Amino acid sequence: MANKSFLLVLVIVFGVLGSFSMFQIAEWEKVILFRLGEVVSSDLKPGLHFKFPFINNVRKFDGRILTLDVEPERFLTVEKKNVIVDSFVMWRVADVTRYYTAVAGDERNARLRLEQVIKDGMRGQFSTRTINEVVSGERDSITEDLTIAANQLSLSIGIEIVDVRLKRVDLPAEVSNSVYRRMQAERARVAKEFRSQGLEAAEKIRANADYQSQVIIAEAYRTAEQTKGEGDARAAEVYANAFGKDKEFFAFHRSLEAYRSSFERGNDLMVLEPEGEFFNYFNETTGKR
Repeated sequence: MANKSFLLVLVIVFGVLGSFSMFQIAEWEKVILFRLGEVVSSDLKPGLHFKFPFINNVRKFDGRILTLDVEPERFLTVEKKNVIVDSFVMWRVADVTRYYTAVAGDERNARLRLEQVIKDGMRGQFSTRTINEVVSGERDSITEDLTIAANQLSLSIGIEIVDVRLKRVDLPAEVSNSVYRRMQAERARVAKEFRSQGLEAAEKIRANADYQSQVIIAEAYRTAEQTKGEGDARAAEVYANAFGKDKEFFAFHRSLEAYRSSFERGNDLMVLEPEGEFFNYFNETTGKR
């Protein structure tokens, strides 16, 4: 009976020692193996591993990509204007030994160090850019340069920065009002320039239209006068040919035209000699005196 109890105790002891001698590493974990507090290994593969109880101990860390929301912060642009930036960082443990040495393996300390690195990087990026570039023009360039620059600093604490993203870039109220006023003035200037260009174009069109009108009218008047002159010449020629056939009839017709023009108004007063040439055809029906 005593032997059975002893064997049972041995089994329990060995079972406890065996449980303390084995440890398992998951796919997403990074592990440091210590011997009496000294780092022995940090490149253990996922799976089941063994250690010496009470001599070796293991520290596990999350090796997956983690997200850090950086607190919104004010940064100065190259124009010495403030912008409020809200961002987040995706990061993971790259060198577990350095990570443990730099921040004692404490994720909270790592986040604090990483946030400071990101803010320092942003301060450098924003200080070389204008408000317009920061707000709308070069976000991709900013995040790319920031990721590269921050990685160089974060590697010293064993952290790899996978990506940095800007969630929001806002202007303080006083800067927003200033930018709005400047944009309003710029739009007003552009509108005024467009209006002046429109007025200039309108004046050119009107002047050209007036010129073309004068040219057309002058050309029409010249053509009309030319046509009228040709008509008058043709009429005179016809009259001359017609009246040349009977000169006596032509003289008679001219006298009738003169009588009609002279006696058209009844209140006209004429002082003429009855024997004058004007009354030739009143004296004799033949038109001769």
